[in-house]
Amino acid sequence: MAKISLEPLRALDGYIASALVDTESGMLLSGDGTAIDLDLASAGNTEVIRAKRKVASSLKLNDTIEDILISLSKQYHLLRPLESNQNLFLYVVLDRARSNLALARHELRTFEKSVDFS
Repeated sequence: MAKISLEPLRALDGYIASALVDTESGMLLSGDGTAIDLDLASAGNTEVIRAKRKVASSLKLNDTIEDILISLSKQYHLLRPLESNQNLFLYVVLDRARSNLALARHELRTFEKSVDFS
């Protein structure tokens, strides 16, 4: 896979960092931002995605994860498995005081549709 530019996500209000992550390995495939250790965050958030998928499967929900929101006191962390490739997810960190969560979720969907992740 060619390196995917996450630069368009910088336009999100309150943007801090973003990553494209391989769910199977936990590896950072593409990252933008230096405020956090994206390699460590990618590996850790892969475990969050895996855990939620395991619970959903155990509950026989027969559904897919649209996104996972982790609300911290100063930041939002959004995890969005890709519709086009469930082995990848987008991870975005936003400053909670300067972001619009609903708009950020919408923009992530739009960004995914604009890029070929295959």
